[in-house]
Amino acid sequence: MKYSELNIVDLHRLLVDGEINSKDLIDHAISLAKEDDNNCFEYICEKESYQQLNELDPSKKNCLLYGIPFVLKDNFSTKDIPTTASSNILNGYKPIFSSEVYQRLIDNGAILIGKTTMDELAMGGMGVTGHLGKIYNPWDPKHEHIVGGSSGGSASAVSAGIVPFSIGSDTGDSVRKPASYSGIVGFKPTWGRISRHGLFPFAPSLDTVGFFTKSVADSAIVLGALAGEDEKDTTCAKQKVDKYFENLNDNISGKRIAIIDEIVEQTKDENILKSFNDSVALLASLGAQINHITIDKEILRAVYPTYVIISCSESSSNNANLDGIKFGNRIEGNSYEETVIKSRSEGFSAPIKKRFIIGGYALSSVEEDNLYVKALRARRLIVDSINKILEDNDVIYLPSSPTTAPRFDVSFDKMSDAFLIGENHLPMNNFSGLPSLTLPIGFSNNMPFGANITGRAFGEQTVLNVALALENKLGLKDLQPKKDKK
Repeated sequence: MKYSELNIVDLHRLLVDGEINSKDLIDHAISLAKEDDNNCFEYICEKESYQQLNELDPSKKNCLLYGIPFVLKDNFSTKDIPTTASSNILNGYKPIFSSEVYQRLIDNGAILIGKTTMDELAMGGMGVTGHLGKIYNPWDPKHEHIVGGSSGGSASAVSAGIVPFSIGSDTGDSVRKPASYSGIVGFKPTWGRISRHGLFPFAPSLDTVGFFTKSVADSAIVLGALAGEDEKDTTCAKQKVDKYFENLNDNISGKRIAIIDEIVEQTKDENILKSFNDSVALLASLGAQINHITIDKEILRAVYPTYVIISCSESSSNNANLDGIKFGNRIEGNSYEETVIKSRSEGFSAPIKKRFIIGGYALSSVEEDNLYVKALRARRLIVDSINKILEDNDVIYLPSSPTTAPRFDVSFDKMSDAFLIGENHLPMNNFSGLPSLTLPIGFSNNMPFGANITGRAFGEQTVLNVALALENKLGLKDLQPKKDKK
């Protein structure tokens, strides 16, 4: 049986019916992980996964994740398991505690088979800054196209069929963009909906736990397992957790769906634009009300620079503890100061140092008002614009990206609207903390692409239902690159 082609719902049914067993699933996943040629893994948890398998509580066998293998982005703490955030400065680091996300999944019977590669310290959108090198897109056997970042390893592992779901983190678009590029579902719930205890901080006002699945129903299952209050995380929301999977339905009659024209018009790929417009027509045919909305382009052009200033500022502060003294890789010097300088100079790659410099400069006494404070004001204008749209609409629907996965050698005109608006509109949902899901809607030149659905705060159920309606009509779930699988 080709387990790699099955989603969580299918695997759970087979497990309950006794047609397969969890050991078969773990054997298969570990085998595929060892054969991986997309640079998905920082560490394969072979010994640990079988230990977890032996410790499964049979009383929990009806949990939908019971006995299901998964992978975890390597910026989530896992006690006694190497956790490097794909950075040389954390080589050899083994946390003394586990993240809440990892613990909840284990409590639900899921089995960790590996820690995945990522952009170093979650900083980057191409999947190229980690210390193990480039992360490849499973849809391109020639390894010429990116899968995206920073959660690229987690995206590749699901897309390639190694596991049915994986965990990532999303600070700007780090789950939703790779999902679009790799033909899977990527979901960033509301900020605070899932505990971040044990997630290495990048930019805490933006950071959100996210995940990749093969289908919308699977996303509802994973969200149900992870969502909810956690006293260890003071930013974790206390709102009631819905029964997302049980309440899934594809009846979207009367739902009001907003399309932001200034973003859609940046999509120049005719295949993507046609598929997107066709999907809008499908939503209308299901009874949804489609509303075309306009936003001042100056506000949209401000999203990317605002994101750069805020994220770099927060990251430069939050990563000050990576100094080679408290933990991680130490390069000895003749003094405390020299040890810190050597450890940080050799421990971080050039792109990460650049972000720290930008952040430090933006927070300096000379430039704070001119850069950081202005960025906060711009963020407020952006958030107000999005919230105003959602006052009269249930969700916002947009292309996730104007292109399929770019090649590694791509160069962007970073002053163009195609880059500032088309490629970089998703961080708006991190500024506002809103739930945002990407799902596949088509192919162009044999590469997948997706669309994005954003809802109101804690409106995950509505987002999932609209996504399910679209998925059911398009039939684009459980996608996998066509190559032989065991």
